[in-house]
Amino acid sequence: MPDTTENIRNIAILGHGSNGKTSVAESMLFLTGGTDRLGKIADGNTIGDSDSEEIKRQISIYLSTMFVEHGGCKINILDTPGYFDFAGEAAEALRVADGGIIVCSAKDGISVGFEKAWSYLERSKLPRAIYVSKVDEENGDFEAVFSALREKYGTSICPLIAPIKSASGKVEGVIDIVSRKAYTSKDGKRTEIPIPDDMSAELEELYTAVNESVAETSEELMEKYFSGEEFTTEEIISGLKAGVKDLTLFPVFAGCALTGLGTMPLLDAFVNLFPSPAENGDATADGDEIPADPNGSACAIVYKTISDQYGKFSIFKVLSGKVTADMQLTNTRTGAVEKMGHIYHMQGKKTIEVKELVCGDIGAVSKLTGTKTADTLSDARKLVTAKGIEFVAPCYSMAIAPKVKGQEEKISSGFTRLGEEDLTFTYVNNPETKQLVLSGAGDIHLDVLCAKLGVEVVLSPARVPYREKIRKRIEVRGRHKKQSGGAGQFGDVVMVFEPGENEDLTFEEKVVGGSVPKNFFPAVEKGLRDSIGKGVLAGYPMVFLKATLIDGSYHAVDSSEMAFKLAAQLAFKEGIPQGNPVILEPIGYLTVTIPDTNTGDIMGDLSKRRGTPMGMNLNSEGMQVIEAEVPMGEMSSYTIDLRSMTQGRGSFTLRFERYEEAPAPVQQKVIEEAKQLADAE
Repeated sequence: MPDTTENIRNIAILGHGSNGKTSVAESMLFLTGGTDRLGKIADGNTIGDSDSEEIKRQISIYLSTMFVEHGGCKINILDTPGYFDFAGEAAEALRVADGGIIVCSAKDGISVGFEKAWSYLERSKLPRAIYVSKVDEENGDFEAVFSALREKYGTSICPLIAPIKSASGKVEGVIDIVSRKAYTSKDGKRTEIPIPDDMSAELEELYTAVNESVAETSEELMEKYFSGEEFTTEEIISGLKAGVKDLTLFPVFAGCALTGLGTMPLLDAFVNLFPSPAENGDATADGDEIPADPNGSACAIVYKTISDQYGKFSIFKVLSGKVTADMQLTNTRTGAVEKMGHIYHMQGKKTIEVKELVCGDIGAVSKLTGTKTADTLSDARKLVTAKGIEFVAPCYSMAIAPKVKGQEEKISSGFTRLGEEDLTFTYVNNPETKQLVLSGAGDIHLDVLCAKLGVEVVLSPARVPYREKIRKRIEVRGRHKKQSGGAGQFGDVVMVFEPGENEDLTFEEKVVGGSVPKNFFPAVEKGLRDSIGKGVLAGYPMVFLKATLIDGSYHAVDSSEMAFKLAAQLAFKEGIPQGNPVILEPIGYLTVTIPDTNTGDIMGDLSKRRGTPMGMNLNSEGMQVIEAEVPMGEMSSYTIDLRSMTQGRGSFTLRFERYEEAPAPVQQKVIEEAKQLADAE
């Protein structure tokens, strides 16, 4: 096993769902002896997709960490899900990767998932290559995909491996364009074959494309290219490596994971072209550098947590120094000391115990007590906190309830367990709407979470937290009088209710002549505060209310704090309906980022949702950013609808801004729904 930082490669595999990422990883494992059989998604026996939900759905849901040994290097493979609901898993992988491979299908070409993966790697400033998968399948067209890539990204797209097809269209092998040699693959062994005569012209075109890309990597090579001199193989390799590292060149490979065709050249590229962790330091939370120093103080970042019936594993990357079994490190977030105990290499969910992990390597440790994903573990003598992981905020919410009453506690404990693995969802018990609200990235995300809870649940739309207020001043008396043999109860208040300036209750007293003793004022305010939690129209909290106690009366024996509290509540109940009460709806500030071609559809949709556009501008990636104010009650399905309108290219954030009076039809609907709910209860 390679034991130096220079001989480690950390590669994230990204791309659209079902384009073959997991199959490529399985091919790498099988052909290098990492596993003794080629796992297949359809058979449910892949190393990468080992969770029961992944096997059932036949999609990747979680980031899987594996490794292969090839060319004297340990290549850590970070296989990410392609479905947008699980983008948080890609964020974890990109935090520790030193490069990425984007898998795209020869049939589908540049998909939305490809564009997102490219954008992720661009923002992370990571080297990347492209693997065109499924070149042997019907309707697979490598040439069309390559042309589309060149059109979109220019001469930085550099072809290194291309498929060889027979006259009948069957893929018989691949061409290594730099060496101008052709190979076929059988049982993982490459066998050289002659280049078909009818491919000579195509090979020359691709070789010219390689030279164009390499020429862009340095002034010297550019001068040689324009002078008409041919590059040596060494110059091409040197230019490729420099271009990959500098993000000016992006190699393109082709293959078929199921036959292993094209897999070994991809592994060769990881070894020969991609940088090791030694070539790049990391960053602290403050933006300072953490040098990748094998002899430095130990520092590691936990980028993934796995919690299952076998226990809890914290998967981490060593950023500096080395981590050894039984070493004690400090969690810089909590200040607690964690004993590393047993440490492992991860092969999917399989663990292989090791004694140490060198700088740049990836591994796992079990049974850490208080350490969470994105935490830094550091040598106490030189505490360093690494930059964390940025997750997109949850944007799709549903109310969740058990099918069988009384299992709410099981739901809560289930989410606590799931929350150790997944930091991209939230669940809150909303006392106002009396609902447990689950929020995540989309409907599939929520469906998976519910399936793993261990409790049968029902999802329903989350209620909107409306408010109520009055619009005119009223004066009203509230009197509580009760006589029952012994001491009676008596409280009498005259209140003025009017619209206030503060969202919270404003209480004042202007009693003249002691008609209500001062010691009962707090009881009057308490009665009102207990009342404003439930308005008179639909039971929503009353806001912007000013209440002034102006008069009343009392009984020397029968008056009490309780009597005046009840009198105030009676005044509220009788007076508020006379104050022209209205329903207020929450207004959110929406920022939606979309391709410019979708602007018309999005603006039309916002109009249907009663939105008010506030501005538009193009961002640095050429995407249109629309800002608008929109009633939050109209946004419950926006995550799903936006994906549909933009084919998954759009994204948004929505934050609460303020409350506004709702239109009359909306108010009537809210009141009717509240009545139906009350009747049902």
